[in-house]
Amino acid sequence: MIRKSVSIIFLVFTTIIIFTSCLPSALAEKDNLQTGDGKYDSEFPNKAASPRLEQISNSIKLINSIAFYESLVFDQKNKFTVSQAHNIELEKIAIEKVYFNRTASGSGTIVLEDRGLVGLISVAHIVSFPDTVFSYFVNPDGTPSKYVESISIKLKQSNYVPDFPEGGELNLIAIDKSLDLALLGKKYSAYQTSSLHVFNFPWGKSSELEWGTFVYVFGFPMNYKMLSTGIVSSPGKEKNSFLIDAVFNRGYSGGIVLAIRDGIPNFELVGIVKSVPADFEYTVRPLTKEKEYEYNPMLPYKGEVYIEKQQIPRVGITKVIGIEALKDFLIANKDELISIGYDFRNLFNIPTQTILKKIH
Repeated sequence: MIRKSVSIIFLVFTTIIIFTSCLPSALAEKDNLQTGDGKYDSEFPNKAASPRLEQISNSIKLINSIAFYESLVFDQKNKFTVSQAHNIELEKIAIEKVYFNRTASGSGTIVLEDRGLVGLISVAHIVSFPDTVFSYFVNPDGTPSKYVESISIKLKQSNYVPDFPEGGELNLIAIDKSLDLALLGKKYSAYQTSSLHVFNFPWGKSSELEWGTFVYVFGFPMNYKMLSTGIVSSPGKEKNSFLIDAVFNRGYSGGIVLAIRDGIPNFELVGIVKSVPADFEYTVRPLTKEKEYEYNPMLPYKGEVYIEKQQIPRVGITKVIGIEALKDFLIANKDELISIGYDFRNLFNIPTQTILKKIH
């Protein structure tokens, strides 16, 4: 009987210990679910994010840009400099006239649609081509001389989104090359844009990002719409920019970076993808033939060669323009934008309740 009583007491005592040891953890977990710290999250989301991410993806668009040039080519005996070109009848002394184009592509996000008026944000460098390009003759030692070899003049530029109405042609509404930001848009008829999806999540504060903040990245690398993830480094080190470790490929420029404040579905726009650090290397290569074949690396190559300049991206380091820079860009152009219908003043802080109503 005594042994039975001791066993019962021991069982009760053990149960109390187990229950009380688990209680603080359970309460802490409950508290974390009910209240947040108001900061951007540094942990991977613990709830399904796919419905919101799919909604956001519909506002991300591929932007293609192409510039058409006419180039006048000159004989080396002319020997004139850029400053002297204004006093010369270039058409008469040119020995050849050629035409070529330059292309670029990247990502843009629809941030406004108002009765047919559409606006997309992106970066300047994918829609910015120089009006005039000079090339120079080379000195015997391989350095560029001061004498002009060719002058190329931009005749036309086209910026377009493939799945937009009327061929997707867009106008460059505003641009800031120093910030590397651009606003593109056009006025369509209201019925043509009724199916477009606008980015309707809050504009956050990149100044509140911390080391290790978790982010999502949307863009069009290699012309494929993709979603990537990363974490923030060096927040606040440079004004209006920060670094993330997301893998960068050509076409991500202009994509958006999203942080989460106190869990799903509290996405906030905190930046625009700018670029990836890169180095340049010079490589000696065999001259290209019509029918290329594999060269045997074990045998000396005796044919003609050329030197190719290559850009080597440093994958895993992506520079992001902070959202504050985008706000400053729009505010600086506010009066002109409003005069043509682009009013962004109410987009900087959109209540989460409005988003949830649209989703559900």
